[in-house]
Amino acid sequence: MAFDRMPEVTDPKAMRALAHPVRIALLEALTIHGQLTATEAGEIVGESPANASFHLRQLAKYGYVEEAGGGTGRRRPWKRKYLGMSFSEVHDDPETATAARELSRTMTQRYLARAEEGLEENRSQPREWRNALGWNQMGLYLTAEELQALGDEIVELMLQRFGERRVRTDSTPQDAERVELLTFSYRV
Repeated sequence: MAFDRMPEVTDPKAMRALAHPVRIALLEALTIHGQLTATEAGEIVGESPANASFHLRQLAKYGYVEEAGGGTGRRRPWKRKYLGMSFSEVHDDPETATAARELSRTMTQRYLARAEEGLEENRSQPREWRNALGWNQMGLYLTAEELQALGDEIVELMLQRFGERRVRTDSTPQDAERVELLTFSYRV
């Protein structure tokens, strides 16, 4: 499955369009399933087909998704246009900075809630998964430049080693499960 490389999101309207839990959930469902109709997507994210359709159209309006083609009538499949997204909270324009903080807050809430649930469920996983799952914490004294470089290197390593596994393909091992890796950096 080919994806365009997404440019950094800098438009405050596009950021606000994405800063909605249902829209983030729809993007994730499309990442996992490739193509979905509004009815299928709604079932996965717990929304009505009409609401899923509305949110998919909003995502399409700002270039996050597109029609996949091959549909008939109301059964139109959608797909992601880009795999992943990049945005910054650092902007001189107050409107853009506010929209970026709103998007960041929405994503943080979603990922932290899912991390908490996933870490709790780790206890019920088979032994080999319990050994592999978990978390790490390390406090370091770094400059801003060193922290930026470290973050870039971590992302680059993940992309080099497993970038093609962001979606399941024929070459994905049968026993591979979808996992999520989160990295955070903050001053303490």
